[in-house]
Amino acid sequence: MLPDVLDSKLKVVFCGTAAGNRSASLQQYYVGQGNKFWNTLFQIGLTAKQLNPSEFNTLLSFGIGLTDLVKGKSGMDSILISSDFGSDILVKKIYKYSPDFLCFNGKRAGKEFLMSEYVDYGIQKKNVGKTKLFIA
Repeated sequence: MLPDVLDSKLKVVFCGTAAGNRSASLQQYYVGQGNKFWNTLFQIGLTAKQLNPSEFNTLLSFGIGLTDLVKGKSGMDSILISSDFGSDILVKKIYKYSPDFLCFNGKRAGKEFLMSEYVDYGIQKKNVGKTKLFIA
């Protein structure tokens, strides 16, 4: 289980389904070979420099947080079952920290959170308090 990177006054919190096995073993977010998360943050201007996975705690200084919908298991989405997902726990975290956006990294996390079989990418109609939901 990876630690949450959360604080108040965040612009966005990125939420994956569960940490990959490599991320879990190294205790760093988005470590997987070929994962473009860190490069994308830099390329779209959310960070001032290209960060390495080991620097995940510095994201708070850029107004960015990290969490996962599944905290008790690691691995690929295909091994996860609906009971693994902690939507109620995530809702409490979002109410507590109230970021501007909660961005799900992939449709699986968004579907499980919204309890919907069909979701589209982009901004969702549902909010959590003042926090807008987005599926990337």
